[in-house]
Amino acid sequence: MTDDDWTGRIAGERMTVDKQFADRVEASSFSSQQWGLVMTAVEFDIEGAGDPETASLVADTSKLPSILPELDKVGQGGPMGGGGPSDDGGSGGLLDGVKAALGLAGGDSDEERTEEAEQLAQAYADELQQELRANGRWENICEQADG
Repeated sequence: MTDDDWTGRIAGERMTVDKQFADRVEASSFSSQQWGLVMTAVEFDIEGAGDPETASLVADTSKLPSILPELDKVGQGGPMGGGGPSDDGGSGGLLDGVKAALGLAGGDSDEERTEEAEQLAQAYADELQQELRANGRWENICEQADG
């Protein structure tokens, strides 16, 4: 079986983890829309699938750099509605003021954003593995991934 076969079989657990993980996303510098875009670039692999006791679910984030330019586009317009994008090149709205006060405005480099996305994606993978174990499905998923 291909990796796609086993990843398609964990949709229910992914939906559960998505709900549980919403707090972590909210606490991050990513909006929920941006996180959704990040997750489109993340693939999951099982390292050591032959031994479910020691196997681990890992987030393959190698495609993240390809979506970084889109993150800013997704972030524009924001969830609060309001008066739309400002014409003065930034600084507008309550959210921008809060981000600036917290030191989160603007200056995040692509490296910082990539690192944060990688850390969050692996934390998501860890929670997903725990969910699969809790549902008694981890061994079966490892068998499928191992071929």
